Amino acid sequence: MSRRCPRLVLIAASALLLLGSCQRHLPAGNAPALPVDRLSVLRDTAQPGFAQAERPRQFEFPQDHGPHPLFRHEWWYLTGQLQGAAGATFGFELTVFRLALRPPDPAAAPQSAWAARQLYVAHFAISDVERGGFFSSTRYARDALGLAGAAAQPFALQVADWSVSQAPAPGGAALHWLLQAADGDYQLQLDLSSDQPPVLNGVAGLSRKADAPGAASYYYSMPRLKALGHITRQGAAMPVSGLAWLDREWGSGALGPNQQGWDWFALDLSDGSALMFYALRDRDGQRDAHSAGTFVAADGRVTPLANDDVQIQVQRQWTSPRGGRYPAQWQLRVRSLDLQLQVSPLLADQELSTQPRYWEGAVRVAGQRRGAAVAAQGYVELVGYAQAQASASTPSASVPPAH
Repeated sequence: MSRRCPRLVLIAASALLLLGSCQRHLPAGNAPALPVDRLSVLRDTAQPGFAQAERPRQFEFPQDHGPHPLFRHEWWYLTGQLQGAAGATFGFELTVFRLALRPPDPAAAPQSAWAARQLYVAHFAISDVERGGFFSSTRYARDALGLAGAAAQPFALQVADWSVSQAPAPGGAALHWLLQAADGDYQLQLDLSSDQPPVLNGVAGLSRKADAPGAASYYYSMPRLKALGHITRQGAAMPVSGLAWLDREWGSGALGPNQQGWDWFALDLSDGSALMFYALRDRDGQRDAHSAGTFVAADGRVTPLANDDVQIQVQRQWTSPRGGRYPAQWQLRVRSLDLQLQVSPLLADQELSTQPRYWEGAVRVAGQRRGAAVAAQGYVELVGYAQAQASASTPSASVPPAH
């Protein structure tokens, strides 16, 4: 989300400027050595000239749904599960990264239409549970000549012909977006809407990932987005509906030098609540103390979760045919909420063959809250395991202990 050379991000990004107006559409397995994902972006050495996420700020919506060019990087993460006819179930992911190639310079002379200061990269994935298949694709482009870009009002986000854009909000919805993405055998068109305000994670939206200055981001989520639309599979369109999740972060800092990756959970529970938690992982396989999350009750009340609030036990593992071992089933327990959940992937192999590889997929959840049965659906992201397998001296070093 090879991390061995963090500066490769900017080297590869700069090389893209030589491509002129070229844009790349790449199915899984054919991605270039362009490591743009959450981990590789956060691993890159911090650079002077960018704004820093140092203290809580006043969020403004819908303005903050748009880009923040004073910061070095940001991403829009949209994931969800969809149900179609005859019990068909799909997971989907559309993720867009913005990476600044150099700091903003208000005094700079106007640039030509070919010049670009930003690189945009998008990942699109479909988990076809009914057929037991997983498809992913990557596209990247620079913010020039209409190839890619983002805007706040009206909200618009585009990488090549994949897009998320604002639509008229019915019934005063706080958010109403149109999502469109297609590649290979799959085409996805969704209306995403919510009448709930964004949920600020961390301390009033400031999420600290390590002790170093600037090792933080501004972070909010929008769980339980209503999703309605169509998925086209091998030319056959199918109406679908379900729930989606928006995760948004921006900043300019890096992870701590000892941090290896994370397990991220975004779960919409059947009682109307939602749980987000990221378990950061150090190079020795231990969970990092900066792990954190948020619980949102059905009535909208928000409870921040610190590292010690959530216990995670890995119950199964999955070995990727491309190398690396991933957790494949978890038990989550939040004692303060009297909540216990068992989380299992809908498909074992939901690994994106990007550069670098990471696992992000749809999961099913069953458990109890306050003595009552509860179910959930959602997504889990597993980052850093492929690298750990490649660099570890023994296979067991890539498997974090249960906590």
